[in-house]
Amino acid sequence: MCRSVKTLFNFDPPATSEEVHAAALQYVRKISGSTHPSQANQEAFDAAVAAVAAATQELLDNLVTTAPPKDREVEAAKAKARAAQRFGAEA
Repeated sequence: MCRSVKTLFNFDPPATSEEVHAAALQYVRKISGSTHPSQANQEAFDAAVAAVAAATQELLDNLVTTAPPKDREVEAAKAKARAAQRFGAEA
């Protein structure tokens, strides 16, 4: 769905509130089809971002796993390698 929305669960250190908000913003932008809503829609847009961020944080707080936390740097390197292979150049 949203390629720019990153997995936030089971990382060390845990996802920050800024990362949760950024993911919520990307989701709302995607489903609304608008990156910058009109003044008439700004309040509804902001409320949706806040609601999605709250639901996302609640989900992250309640998920459990026995898997060890993933390292952000290792995962970023894997993603960079996949992008390089996919696009044929260093991403």
